[in-house]
Amino acid sequence: MDYNAARHNMVESQIRPNRVTDPLVMSAMAEVPREAFLPKSLRGVAYVDEDIPLGNGRHMMEPLVLARLLQGAEIAPSDMVLVIGCATGYCSAVLARMANTVVALESDHGLAEAATATLGEQGIDTVACVEGALRDGYAKQGPYDVIFFCGAVPEVPPAIRNQLSEGGRMVAVISEGPMGKAVLVTRRDGLFSSLEKFDAAIPLLPGFETEPSFVF
Repeated sequence: MDYNAARHNMVESQIRPNRVTDPLVMSAMAEVPREAFLPKSLRGVAYVDEDIPLGNGRHMMEPLVLARLLQGAEIAPSDMVLVIGCATGYCSAVLARMANTVVALESDHGLAEAATATLGEQGIDTVACVEGALRDGYAKQGPYDVIFFCGAVPEVPPAIRNQLSEGGRMVAVISEGPMGKAVLVTRRDGLFSSLEKFDAAIPLLPGFETEPSFVF
């Protein structure tokens, strides 16, 4: 398979015609080899416009939703980014092409090891993979200019929201049944505002399940 041609077609056929105009997004996604962040058995489907199952309820996000979330976050070259649920590291690798530093949080030890190894093989040294509970974020290195969720969540926990810097942006798909909403959250003067950007249906990240309320 000609992965370079497939990657070019992904940008030109899936991303560019679908309201993605940020040249930084398109350049980053044209450069990062998506197939390298998948097991060999899945590399043949690396460039389909679908979420790719990685096992244990984890997925690689479909390219178009990823591109539109990145565009909504308005990444700047000086930004420090926190990735929630880095999985095999693809989202983090793309962000590394756009931002200054990426902290990639992963709760699954095997995925964190795979991400670290592949990022090293790709010569990407501005991403730090850390392990921990996804819903806690990673306050140790915060605050962050951008917080990026690599999967849908029912809601954003306050613990993560509070790790956003003044003037920072957070993008996430908030799940509302089969279809969710991509949301941009910004922090100004200590206050948070939220703006719905587009409809999106991507799999939920584990660890964010809403706890059942007590019923008499």
